[in-house]
Amino acid sequence: MRVALFITCVNDTLFPGTGRAVVTLLRRLGCDVEFPRAQTCCGQMHVNTGYPGEGRRLAGHFVEVFAGYDAIVAPSGSCAAMVREQYPRLARTPATAGASTGAPAGGPGSFAAAVAETAPKVYDLSEFLVDVLGVTDVGAYFPHRVTYHPTCHSLRGLRVGDRPTRLLERVRGLELVPLPGAEECCGFGGTFAVKNPAISAAMCADKVHNVTTTGAEVLCAADNSCLMHIGGTLRRQRTGVRIMHLAEILAATEVTR
Repeated sequence: MRVALFITCVNDTLFPGTGRAVVTLLRRLGCDVEFPRAQTCCGQMHVNTGYPGEGRRLAGHFVEVFAGYDAIVAPSGSCAAMVREQYPRLARTPATAGASTGAPAGGPGSFAAAVAETAPKVYDLSEFLVDVLGVTDVGAYFPHRVTYHPTCHSLRGLRVGDRPTRLLERVRGLELVPLPGAEECCGFGGTFAVKNPAISAAMCADKVHNVTTTGAEVLCAADNSCLMHIGGTLRRQRTGVRIMHLAEILAATEVTR
């Protein structure tokens, strides 16, 4: 199976180890993984802040870069949801007349066709492992006490359900403990944290309190944006709890110090 890694901006810039973990994991499971170097931002930031023209341009670039792959795997429920949910809406929305960032090259018809072909092939990592490869035991070993935070886009957008926890439960040596209030937002929300810092900080404080009550050594999630937000408060409060992306745990095969 020819698989493309959709690394996403946050991972490429701040958490490259997560991308390497995805490649390690998928190759261990027999996938032919490629990294299209021409990939850029998926356009989520632009669309969510009121710039659909720029979003359409980036979406057009995305479907060109990732055309022809059997599957496109992203270590981010947020960005995967952008492609699967927002791209079809962008394809149905006429570009602003005369806007240089409107319909991508080839015209709106070809854009819609490319979206229809490519968007359904985009998967969150846990979806790809469980639904496409049909595995829950990926051969991982991680002897630590872990709690899992289901991020909003993966939970409510992609509806990944219990796929991540099913994968974690099969990791040798790992003790998975439930997170109180797991389905509550951590308060990041991209620009929400910038525009509403006090509310965002209060929501994150509640999340961190719940994390510390579990006695977990590691907080795991499938979106590094949320982990970055929660992890900042965990560090400032000197809780000793580490943050790790799901991919990094699933890629682990020996004791992580």
